[in-house]
Amino acid sequence: MYQITDFQKIGVGLAGFGIAFLFLGIMFFFDRGLLAIGNILFIVGLSFVIGMERTVRFFFQKHKIKATSFFIGGIFVVLLGFPVIGMCVELYGFFLLFSGFFPVVINFLRRVPVIGTILNLPYIRQVADKLGESNSMREGEP
Repeated sequence: MYQITDFQKIGVGLAGFGIAFLFLGIMFFFDRGLLAIGNILFIVGLSFVIGMERTVRFFFQKHKIKATSFFIGGIFVVLLGFPVIGMCVELYGFFLLFSGFFPVVINFLRRVPVIGTILNLPYIRQVADKLGESNSMREGEP
């Protein structure tokens, strides 16, 4: 069994609070302060969960520089006072960065009782199937 350290537990909490603050920031008409706190908590939580060195290696891989620049650039645009534009840029960077994890997440969520039922609803299933496709499977298609 994999042992979870106290730093990783704290990181999960910080990332969870970061996502909650991002959600609240969006719900309160793109509040700049809540979005900034959410971004910082999410990145710090991610660093606690996987470690600082692995976080830096993840974000600054040669093939992910474009995605990282969009993600970090979106955070700076939010801090400069343009939260809607910044969140759009940041969301694009987030999808580029974490698109490799989507198939794993979708397949895990399909096994969760209530969420799995929701993901099998007619229109949601099509979107989940599209997100859940592996990139390696699409490369062989014409």
